[in-house]
Amino acid sequence: MKRILIDTDVILDFFFDRQPFSKDAALLLSLCENKQIEGYITPVIISNTCYLLRRIAKHEKVIEKLKLLVKITSVLDMNSQVVENALHSNFLDFEDALQNFSAQNKGTIDVIITRNVKDYKKSELGVFTPHNYLKLIDA
Repeated sequence: MKRILIDTDVILDFFFDRQPFSKDAALLLSLCENKQIEGYITPVIISNTCYLLRRIAKHEKVIEKLKLLVKITSVLDMNSQVVENALHSNFLDFEDALQNFSAQNKGTIDVIITRNVKDYKKSELGVFTPHNYLKLIDA
């Protein structure tokens, strides 16, 4: 399991240093940066992160942080098929459905990493918390 979708909450744990979760988030992103795992995000994750970071930092600083994030991860495509699948799914949260179907659409994502595992119970992909995934790969 080396190709992962990193959900918004994990990215926010890192950027906002949300304890006690930020350590695992930082380790995941470090593994991505060092090419030990392939990390993926979606345009929705970038948009949500930008929106929340702009509340506490200037635009230039936010863009700088997002550029670094995009440099160490890959951005999945979101197309009309992803949106259609999300709209017709049994996911309770539309955003989570978009993330899920973006990952499934890629066809090579192994797992979704999120602290909200229950939100992805309808997913066909494996879903792990950052802590459990890191234990699984023994990082």
